[in-house]
Amino acid sequence: MKVPMSLNSPSRGLRKAWLGLVKMTATIAVTRAFRLLPAARRTIMLPITNGAGARSSPSAAGALCRNKILSSMIMRSSSSASPIARYMSQTSSSITLTDEQTAELEIKIKDKGEVIRSMKEQGKSKDELAPHISELLSLKALLSASSAKKGGGVEEVVQKQKQQQQLSKREVEDAESDYITPRSENYSKWYNDIIRVCSLAETSQVRGCMVIKPWGMSIWDRIRTDLDARIQEHGAENAYFPLLIPKSFLSKEAEHVDGFAKECAVVTHHRLTMSGDGKGLIADPEAELEDPLIIRPTSETMIWSMFKKWIVSHRDLPLKVNQWANVMRWEMRTRPFLRTSEFLWQEGHTAHATADGAIADSKDMLHQYADMCEKLLAIPVIKGAKSPSERFAGALETFTIEALMQNGWALQSGTSHFLGQSFGKAFDVTFQDADGKQQDVWGTSWGVSTRLIGALIMTHSDDAGLVLPPRVAPIQVVVVPIPPKKNDEDGKVALDNALGKLVADLRGAGLKVKVDDRDYVRNGAKYFEWERKGVPLRIELGPRDVNDGVCIFKYRVGSEGKESVSLDDASARAAKGLDDLQEFLLDSAKERLAAGINMMATYEQMRDALEKDEASDYDGPGLYLVPWKCDAANEEKIKEECKATIRCYPTDVNEAGMARGKKCFYSGEDATHMALFGRAF
Repeated sequence: MKVPMSLNSPSRGLRKAWLGLVKMTATIAVTRAFRLLPAARRTIMLPITNGAGARSSPSAAGALCRNKILSSMIMRSSSSASPIARYMSQTSSSITLTDEQTAELEIKIKDKGEVIRSMKEQGKSKDELAPHISELLSLKALLSASSAKKGGGVEEVVQKQKQQQQLSKREVEDAESDYITPRSENYSKWYNDIIRVCSLAETSQVRGCMVIKPWGMSIWDRIRTDLDARIQEHGAENAYFPLLIPKSFLSKEAEHVDGFAKECAVVTHHRLTMSGDGKGLIADPEAELEDPLIIRPTSETMIWSMFKKWIVSHRDLPLKVNQWANVMRWEMRTRPFLRTSEFLWQEGHTAHATADGAIADSKDMLHQYADMCEKLLAIPVIKGAKSPSERFAGALETFTIEALMQNGWALQSGTSHFLGQSFGKAFDVTFQDADGKQQDVWGTSWGVSTRLIGALIMTHSDDAGLVLPPRVAPIQVVVVPIPPKKNDEDGKVALDNALGKLVADLRGAGLKVKVDDRDYVRNGAKYFEWERKGVPLRIELGPRDVNDGVCIFKYRVGSEGKESVSLDDASARAAKGLDDLQEFLLDSAKERLAAGINMMATYEQMRDALEKDEASDYDGPGLYLVPWKCDAANEEKIKEECKATIRCYPTDVNEAGMARGKKCFYSGEDATHMALFGRAF
């Protein structure tokens, strides 16, 4: 494209502004280029004279030299495909474009943006995207410089240029933040990328704490709704207990306090005051608490102090309460959802007249957790008991459900504890039995937390983004209407009528539906967004589809390509398709779990496989089911040698007596259990 001759004769002020901009750009560009040269070649000091014949300063000489080099670089690149290089080579004194040229440049910007968005949708790497992003930014810079030039002097042009540089930086950051690292490249980074680009959560200003964003919170709400119904059916009632616990309470159960002492956040003062120098706030020395308060790491001590008031007779038992709350455990190394200093959970606490009643209660809740994971989250789990060294602090027995993530690591997904009589005795909780004798009560506690969202991500999601089982998805079906042409009023009415009936039918079938009719977002961008967020089913509906009496189905996973479905059958087909997708995800996870358990390996085989296994490795060796003699010292040695821990003694194989007659794979002594070893989050 040639610049019109009229542009080569600008006003004096316009010429001066453009020359100032070229000089500034040249200085920046060539300075960067010079930094890449060896030090000896960077010291170019030329004796240059200014217009009055005086010798210029070294800095002026360097600037002029750099300008000449840049001009040479621009001329050499004038035949390249770079639009900014071509425009700059055509005129050295003006960047003002005609309306026609501006329109053409805007079209180029739009087309290049479409190319980049399409590449993102295809999952192209950052290296593949980089040259296209660079060209887009060059085009935008040229358009911005031209717009700034119209009616502005040097100061305005420079200010606009700075604004454009800031905008370009943000655009590059946004482009990078939209990228998901492949699992095979770095599984840990992939996990963090999924959380970020799918708007599940982000870090907060408080160390180790996260902000759960609406999409992540809506998933937790679905889990909470399902589980709360199970808890009510179990016979527990919801209550709420204070966030702050007196330190003296926590000290009453010795084993319990020892288990949590290093994780407690402590409140020592009840007010702040201005510092002596008046420059900030400090804890008021006169407001120190006699009994410091602990931000709850768990609520056994507070709840059992209340049980003492509420339990008098055997008629008051069993007593079962549950609370949905947040807790604080001061973690040194955190991962979003999996391990944070503050997290959300439910914690159930029960008191019973007999040990058998308490054990039955804790096992029943573990079954509820396992059933919820499979039916709602499509996550198969292994139920079992923890080894003595892995039990909850203060418990006689801890039961657990363990899930297998895609990288071969285990994730403890829920626990239930038989507490014996330790908390009852510590807080003097007794009851009068049917014979009039005073007895100590037996207790349990059980809970799951927002780490289930982490389990959900790492069980089903892929390199394209989040994958949500339909039953836990906040939106099960997103409908994207494709509007008719602007003047097609009849087509618009027909589309609106068909859309209204389709949505009503889908909701009538019990499905959670969203209509994405944003007119300022391209359809391709909508598809990309909802696929990334894991919405199980997308339905497209346009004028042609309405005329043909159909709509277009596209499932997130489980089936390839798009499917044309009659509008009359759409709701029934969608409900059936989502049920099939739920089963597909569960079956896939079950196959992965079965394939990820190594049976009867030697200790050397497990050690060699696990000692270098890291969370970032996608295709890890998995878990090991082996005969084991319960021995805390040997368990600690294995943890030191290859970082493997006993995830549990699986219930089914141990109840079947699988360990009988076998030798421990580590000590060679008679086995007491079948143990499941592995690395874990």
